[in-house]
Amino acid sequence: MAIAVALDRSAEDARPWIEAAKPTHPSLIDVEHRVADLYNMVNVPTAVWIDEEGRIVRPNDVAFGTDTFRHITGIEAARHLGLLRAWVRGEAPVMGAREVRQLQAMPSPEDQQARAEFGLGRWLAERGRAAAAERHFVRAGELAPHDFTIRRGTMPIRGIDPMGPGFRAMLQEWVGAGKAYYRPLPD
Repeated sequence: MAIAVALDRSAEDARPWIEAAKPTHPSLIDVEHRVADLYNMVNVPTAVWIDEEGRIVRPNDVAFGTDTFRHITGIEAARHLGLLRAWVRGEAPVMGAREVRQLQAMPSPEDQQARAEFGLGRWLAERGRAAAAERHFVRAGELAPHDFTIRRGTMPIRGIDPMGPGFRAMLQEWVGAGKAYYRPLPD
């Protein structure tokens, strides 16, 4: 069974997207980014394949359901969807535990501190302490500049459009420095 998890500030922020998609599977809203924390997700969309035994059989991978953003990302949706369909149908083997461990990115101490800074910033913002929250959001971005679930996740909390000019400038700076915004797993 597929489960979608939106990392959004509120259910209302995610609702239009979920309603437009009309999913036939559960769609959850994770306002505290717990799923991102548990699986070290640093960007969206990210898919993790977990089998019936609760084992990760394909770690974090970039997964688009359509080619809507292909012109920006260069990533074709059919690649991941084909692999997923083959796995579900039992037509393709999954990765073994060793391969999963080799491909699974584990959080560094800085990544973990960045998530704590993000959580504290969110907590402060919810209590109307925007200036204090801002310091923690900035620090989180400094500690884990590659973690766009944090950097972009702070934007709506700070009143910044997460798809607007601030995000595009951040992305352009990142990609302009020769860094990958998305890192798909090998087939």
